[in-house]
Amino acid sequence: MSTVSPSRTAQSASASASASTSTSASASASTPDATPRPRTDWRLRFGVLSLIWGFSFLLIKVGTSSYAPFQVTLGRLVFGTAVLAAAMAVKRERLPRGARTWGHMAVAAFFLNAAPFSLFAYAELTVPSTLAGICNATSPLWGMVLSLVALSEDRPSRVRFAGLGLGFLGVLTVLGAWQGFHGIDATGTAMALLASLCYPIGWIYVRRTLSGTGNSHLAMTGTQLFLATVQLAVITPLFTSFPTHFTLVPLLAVAALGALGTGVAVLIQYGLVAEVGPTTAQMVTYFIPVIATAAGVAILGESVAWTTPVGAVIVLAGAALTQVRPKS
Repeated sequence: MSTVSPSRTAQSASASASASTSTSASASASTPDATPRPRTDWRLRFGVLSLIWGFSFLLIKVGTSSYAPFQVTLGRLVFGTAVLAAAMAVKRERLPRGARTWGHMAVAAFFLNAAPFSLFAYAELTVPSTLAGICNATSPLWGMVLSLVALSEDRPSRVRFAGLGLGFLGVLTVLGAWQGFHGIDATGTAMALLASLCYPIGWIYVRRTLSGTGNSHLAMTGTQLFLATVQLAVITPLFTSFPTHFTLVPLLAVAALGALGTGVAVLIQYGLVAEVGPTTAQMVTYFIPVIATAAGVAILGESVAWTTPVGAVIVLAGAALTQVRPKS
């Protein structure tokens, strides 16, 4: 669940999502598509994208209630790839060429799709979807830390350092650190945070290896999702057994997670970036944890202590400060 800019891949640490997220980092490294101006107002599409990615964590929770995490992730990728494959067929897009390009995209698919999607699914076996959504919002914080090491041209400022410290203070607030992390599953939380860390790792890798390939956004992302699907298709049978029966509601949740949260969301995201730019489009990041928390409480009946909303606000404020750039 993420919005990325061709010139600032590591900076655009929006999640995401994602749960969702996230699938467009390799697309940002390619030549921009000539996207016609859509008729629907961009604010409406922005709201729809926020809802789709915000509800993704609820859908993961519902899916893992009947299916193994790897199975949920595989189903998500299959449905998401199908949507992008259909879009590519309509637009008559060609697949990228070159073994080297496909090799780099396989690595990107692992860090931007296969790994974080699976980690979030496993995390939600033991942590609420609300907490997973908030952990997803820490991607900008991880992105800044990694960019200091991997991107020499990405110079930090005092404001960005303050945002980094504030963001991680928010994480400690969400977890109730002064109470000894009482009631928080350490393994599940660590998985959710590791999932959010995967996104900036993938973005930086894409920036270093796939910039200027000349392929369209849609072709790059469709191929990336396909490669992630292949990776999960190999891994899933090794760790899970084929379901003996298919529960309808969780199955529909997985289908919606893939078709909407991974496929349609990426298409909406491209239109937003083309129309209003990556800076405005990436603001969707700050709505995701709010919607994820509201959905978890209202629909799943998850309990929320005062530390959760307060910590989430601190995390989002810190994440916003890490994106502040000095004026040229």
